[in-house]
Amino acid sequence: MEKVQVTVQSKVNAPVEKVWEYWNAPEHIVKWNSASPDWHTPRSENDLRAGGKFSARMEAKDGSFGFDFGGVYDEVVANERIAYTMEDGRKTQITFINHGDATEVIETFDAEGENPIEMQQAGWQAILDNFKKYTETY
Repeated sequence: MEKVQVTVQSKVNAPVEKVWEYWNAPEHIVKWNSASPDWHTPRSENDLRAGGKFSARMEAKDGSFGFDFGGVYDEVVANERIAYTMEDGRKTQITFINHGDATEVIETFDAEGENPIEMQQAGWQAILDNFKKYTETY
């Protein structure tokens, strides 16, 4: 199967340093990393460096379903770019574009073969939108 790359993006009204910190600090990740209000991330670990590992536990709040999401960083350039490989071998790249008091976050990932592309894009976009809302609020 040919690899399909999906891109989601958002302009966050906050300086790049804050966006970077909120994106990467586990104490913030647990507050924004969900696609809908009935999901949450009770646990997050992040060793932010090339070769470092990250993991997050994502669960339905009612306990009916959950999964671990993780991988290994391939590249980390502070306030600019993160690239990582997920545990299933798929790649993701996140670019942070500094616009002074706003930051554009562009996330491109290899789609998986189980769910429709539109559903994957909607899910990742919902998480990114949640990140934007959290970062602009706190």
